[in-house]
Amino acid sequence: MPEQPSLFEVDDVSRPLADRLRPRTLHDVVGQEHLLAAESPIGRMVDAQRLVSMVLWGPPGCGKTTIARLLAEQTNLAFEPLSATFSGVADLRKVFKAAQHRRELGQGTLLFVDEIHRFNRAQQDSFLPYVEDGTIVLVGATTENPSFELNGALLSRCQVFVLKRLDDAALGTLITRAEALLDRPLPLTDDARQALIAMADGDGRYLLNMIEQVQALPAPVDPATLAAAVQKRAPLYDKSQEGHYNLISALHKSMRGSDPDAALYWLARMLGGGEDPLFIARRITRFATEDIGMADPHAVQQALAAWDVYERLGSPEGELAIAQAVVYLATAPKSIGVYRGFNRARAAAKRTGSLMPPAHILNAPTRLMKDLGYGDGYQYDPDTETGFSGANYFPDGLPRETYYEPTTGGYERSITERLRHWAQLRDDGTEGRAEGAARG
Repeated sequence: MPEQPSLFEVDDVSRPLADRLRPRTLHDVVGQEHLLAAESPIGRMVDAQRLVSMVLWGPPGCGKTTIARLLAEQTNLAFEPLSATFSGVADLRKVFKAAQHRRELGQGTLLFVDEIHRFNRAQQDSFLPYVEDGTIVLVGATTENPSFELNGALLSRCQVFVLKRLDDAALGTLITRAEALLDRPLPLTDDARQALIAMADGDGRYLLNMIEQVQALPAPVDPATLAAAVQKRAPLYDKSQEGHYNLISALHKSMRGSDPDAALYWLARMLGGGEDPLFIARRITRFATEDIGMADPHAVQQALAAWDVYERLGSPEGELAIAQAVVYLATAPKSIGVYRGFNRARAAAKRTGSLMPPAHILNAPTRLMKDLGYGDGYQYDPDTETGFSGANYFPDGLPRETYYEPTTGGYERSITERLRHWAQLRDDGTEGRAEGAARG
């Protein structure tokens, strides 16, 4: 077996494997080369020995805490760790006071705040003067989108760096390092080794925790034995945070892009993460009206039917109805003609105010209303020769405007043809009335 790599401290087998394998330099951190390499943003700051306050945004187990600790070590800053879950204003005051004292002695302080998004707005504001005057270099770690969870004043004083989910190569490196530290290979078949990487789902800490469970199993461990011995990591999905919006966006855009396979994948991801199927049912019904509309008028019925079936059957049987609707919507012709047309009409209605309908299309249930011209000259369209009177239905004084512009795909193709035919009849009737007026 290879000798123990130099990146490890003197080993203490009583410590968890994830702690024993913590890198000793930024160069040893896996999967984040885009930030830590010599010519990358953080790498350049370390080389210049000048850090700025920053927020490290990334999924669990990607190295946020380790990077913060190493940044302090490699720039000779005192490392002050806090967890926003367990700390309050009193703890912050102690840290700020200690940092001010160190500054007077010529030493800087790196304040690392784990789960910084859990601090409320007032607590976040308390950082501002100390970040502003350089008393602390703030390094916040978060799994949530900073633009949603952190206030603008704090974000404007920090750079946000996005850490990546560990890929298979990075996780494979961690397995190799663990085997070197343990001084023996893991008792895994090749397939089980790949299954272990898949079960970690990009989380390096979770991978190392699983390795601790499997290292003592009798060889050979195949995928089935592995699955029975360790628990697969739950998918990273927070139904109330960014993961929720990212995956519904992915589902929506996959259906819009007419890709049923991708749409089914994102549907499965959402359901596997514990999303409420009724939320998905509502969203695909919205999709049917917004992105398909009149290109396939049956689409909304399919979505509503799936919603109804799920409410009757529940999970897991009712989820198949949602899947069927997702496939139908993904493969249906698309049109946002109604969506755009309605938005244009709303804008026009807001712009024109309280214009009255033309008198000829108003009902006249009283003599006074008849005397005022209500209903005068109204033509009943089914009684006309073409079934189309060509009358004006816009307010008097408002030029005719086109809001709904159907496509030439799906059912809207026939709608387009009818609208063109009616437009021609309307134009012919207008010209005829103009000629009659000229002769008169």
